[in-house]
Order: sequence, then structure tokens, then C-alpha cells
Amino acid sequence: MQSERPRARRYPFVSSIEVTDVDSEAKIWGQTSDLSLFGCGMKTRELLPKGTIVMVRIVHAGTAFTAQGRVAYAGQNGAMGVVFTLIEPHQQSVLETWITQLRA
Repeated sequence: MQSERPRARRYPFVSSIEVTDVDSEAKIWGQTSDLSLFGCGMKTRELLPKGTIVMVRIVHAGTAFTAQGRVAYAGQNGAMGVVFTLIEPHQQSVLETWITQLRA
């Protein structure tokens, strides 16, 4: 089975993140490590299993971004990656603004 690979360039991006397991409503907090148009990497104290459906909330420079996603990987040392699966249009514009700023 092939592992999921990023579909867009990742940019280093450090910000606070809250991830909520949709089924159990368990919340974990951490910091993002990178961001793309399709997902993000993060460091957390706790990990959720690969495939877990989550709600993601990232706060950066006074602006919040929320999206539904799925845990793509959960590795050693608290590294976890989420693929965004549902982004509302107004949230998509927040993400695109951040990516544009990171490209500059």
C-alpha cells in the first residue's frame, strides 16, 4: 500500500492547533510544523490513529482556520499529519491568504 504523499508544496508554518476527534470528541493541542493547501503537519503530545476523522482549528496572527480532515499519519516523537477533506469557502480564503503570505 502506498503512503499518502502531499499534493501541494508544504511551507514551514508554526502556529497553535487544536484537533478534535469527530467520533469521541477528544481534543488534542499542539503546534503546526508545516502547511499546504491540502493539509498540515503538527507536533502533539498525544497522537490519534491514522484514518481518524477530525476537526482542525489553527490560529495564526489573530485569524482562525477550521476544516474537517483525516489523520494521514501518526509517527514517532509526536509527529502527525492531517489531510483536509472539507473546507468551507470562507475558510478556504483564509488558508489561501496564509499560503500566499508564505510564498512571498
